[in-house]
Amino acid sequence: MFEHNDALSGFRLGIFGKGGSGKSTVTVLLANQLQTQGYAVNLVDADSTNVGLHHALGLDRPPDPLIDYFGGMVFSGGAVTCPVDDPAPLAGANLSLNSLPENYWARTPSGVILLTLGKISDKGPGAGCDGPIAKIARDLTITTDHPSPVTLIDFKAGFEDSARGVLSRIDLALVVVDPSIAAVEMALSMKRMINDIRDGAVPATAHLDDVNQVTTANKVFSETTTRDVAVVLNRIATSSAEDIICDRLDDYGVPVLGVIEHSETISNAWMLGEPLDLLPQMDAMELVVARLESLCNAVPQPDSTHGQATRQVEMGT
Repeated sequence: MFEHNDALSGFRLGIFGKGGSGKSTVTVLLANQLQTQGYAVNLVDADSTNVGLHHALGLDRPPDPLIDYFGGMVFSGGAVTCPVDDPAPLAGANLSLNSLPENYWARTPSGVILLTLGKISDKGPGAGCDGPIAKIARDLTITTDHPSPVTLIDFKAGFEDSARGVLSRIDLALVVVDPSIAAVEMALSMKRMINDIRDGAVPATAHLDDVNQVTTANKVFSETTTRDVAVVLNRIATSSAEDIICDRLDDYGVPVLGVIEHSETISNAWMLGEPLDLLPQMDAMELVVARLESLCNAVPQPDSTHGQATRQVEMGT
């Protein structure tokens, strides 16, 4: 059934971007393209503030949030804690789709498995921060009938989740960059953070009174599996804008996997709640997948050779 070379099978890809960069657009297009190319895809909606991803995937309603499955967030009297306050792993985070109640997951028309972690807007005023959503995103693994699905995690816009330790459980940070200095700086900040963690930086723990929690927090960061950072450019209207951004990123060794041009069709689809499929932009995503395969197979696991593998990747694939 799965005849693809499976170069990305088993990989966990975290998708980040500033607000308005088109992060969720890239997530949907990438999920559909991977599925088209024979991969099994799990898509985890870990964006606690943005709604509508299910419409873009061709679903009438999202699955029920996993924050409820795990007992609710601690700020509302539930069991799921914030990883900053409590870095301990989430109990029961290894899920099998065969045993998970069907209301907590959905299969899109293209075959992508969608899981939603939860939305702050559903919890009412005073619900607290959305750290518990980040903890589920950090620790969640999903077993399906396919032995090694690709897992895409669509994180909350901005940099906040990165500082909560979610980088410890993904293989590659994929940053969506629109034509703005803020978007470029976010990609570079992500690159610096991953470099620092891999060089032995430890998280801020002065607020923790329990020495065991400090040890756990340090352990989470020391076991970070993120290999590197890559970028997809989005909403690019001119070749000059593309050149400026690519030159800036190249100066810091951040590879650009592909370019999605500015599209009124995509903007209208989000406005109307229509699926993002059969779009001309899917051609661009085919190149993104090809370069993603090359990058993920060229970059070694974190060790002292960090920084060399990115230069070895042939980005002209």
